[in-house]
Amino acid sequence: MNIEDFDFDLPEELIAQTPLKDRTASRLLVLNRDNGEIQHRRFPDIKQFLKPGDCLVLNDTRVLPARLYGIKEDTGAKVEILLLHQQEGDAWEVLAKPAKKVKTGSVLSFGDGTLKAKCIGTKEHGGRVLEFFYDGIFYEVLDQLGEMPLPPYIKEQLPEKERYQTVYAKEEGSAAAPTAGLHFTTELLQEIKEMGVEIAFITLHVGLGTFRPVSVENIHEHKMHAEFYHMSQHTAEKLSRIRKDNGRIISVGTTSTRTLETIVRDNEGEFREASGWTDIFIYPPYEFKAVDGLITNFHLPKSTLIMLVSALTDRETILDAYNEAVRERYRFFSFGDAMLIL
Repeated sequence: MNIEDFDFDLPEELIAQTPLKDRTASRLLVLNRDNGEIQHRRFPDIKQFLKPGDCLVLNDTRVLPARLYGIKEDTGAKVEILLLHQQEGDAWEVLAKPAKKVKTGSVLSFGDGTLKAKCIGTKEHGGRVLEFFYDGIFYEVLDQLGEMPLPPYIKEQLPEKERYQTVYAKEEGSAAAPTAGLHFTTELLQEIKEMGVEIAFITLHVGLGTFRPVSVENIHEHKMHAEFYHMSQHTAEKLSRIRKDNGRIISVGTTSTRTLETIVRDNEGEFREASGWTDIFIYPPYEFKAVDGLITNFHLPKSTLIMLVSALTDRETILDAYNEAVRERYRFFSFGDAMLIL
């Protein structure tokens, strides 16, 4: 398939720049994956489409305030650092800007010396490996000095860091939020549980590759960046029971979907406790083995995310739904409205 097959016209003014004050105030486009029927609802109406025995799978990753601004100690030159993932101890793989100023041996200072780092290596893709030095707890220092690494299409400042976290975020490590989960409040999740719908948690630490555009015309040639995932024994047993009882497994977000499909693919069709790195690339045609439905936001044209969503039904049905969302003035991307595909 060609990258142009997943293009659509999106007016720039529909790209949501700030989150709504009320997490549940978003609109909800409900798409029947079998016949393409569309309903326009509000997000709390999602309860009407769930039933006892279903299970929502949530990604409990927590976004790091991973963007740091500092200087080179020897020259005072300004540098910007974006943490990608922890390697060992206090060593992290990062992106540096401008990268040419950060060479092996360079010492960087952040927050007037509250946090320091030494470049101890380089990566093939232009990344750097920094070893950090600080007093106290690293994540507390990072919370004090770092900024949220918002997607490049969001130009506005985010006054409250927690608005780019899900209410159930727990496991530190993401470079971006699993944004489909931003629509849930603790109260809404409790109401859903009281209906007899189960809640399960997995972890996938979202990498910057989620924002990286597809640079090849033939999508079969695209290589996904690997991201770390974990599923506990408790979640594996819960999902196995749900499946045995013919309940529906509904993933909240493309990150949950990719994790579930990876685990089932690699474990002979079963849910099992597992940790590892996944670079699974889902696009049509694809036979889903773990997921029966999806709650997701609206994604970038020609992105791997719209390709994954298209695989749940077909490309034409998804593009029709997206064009309908544009006509109805839905808000798009990370802080935008939601879509339920069942």
